[in-house]
Amino acid sequence: MKGNPKIIETLNHLLADELTAINQYIVQSEMCANWGYDKLHTAIEKRAIDEMKHAEKHIARILFLEGIPVVSNLNKIHIGETVEKQHANDLAAEEGAITAYNSAIRQATELGDNGSREMLESILEDEEEHLDWIEAQLDQIRQMGIQAYLSEQLG
Repeated sequence: MKGNPKIIETLNHLLADELTAINQYIVQSEMCANWGYDKLHTAIEKRAIDEMKHAEKHIARILFLEGIPVVSNLNKIHIGETVEKQHANDLAAEEGAITAYNSAIRQATELGDNGSREMLESILEDEEEHLDWIEAQLDQIRQMGIQAYLSEQLG
């Protein structure tokens, strides 16, 4: 099915965002594993896998719309040197993703592409869950202090 070029362009921009997030989250997950924060390693690795599934959905949709998935574009990756900085960077990434998905949903609706809209809405729900988890982690750090928080993240 020949898709709207504007939708294909938007899906490729979102694909770049997802590929960037995968890289950021995998590196930070492995940093947490290296530091012995096994619970954080597992949680962040799961989020990276979620982003991989999102990228896969974008690729499949772009191909369905007879577009060409662009997998060579990445945005700037923000690796935190501490757990707290990682959470802050990830919060900004997820907030940006939510804004981008809401905009893409509006575009798909305006252009009458309900298949893309439904896919984007399902990914938006995941991104909102990611944001909620990160906000909870930052709240815990504020409430209990970074040392107590990190002691809770040990294997």
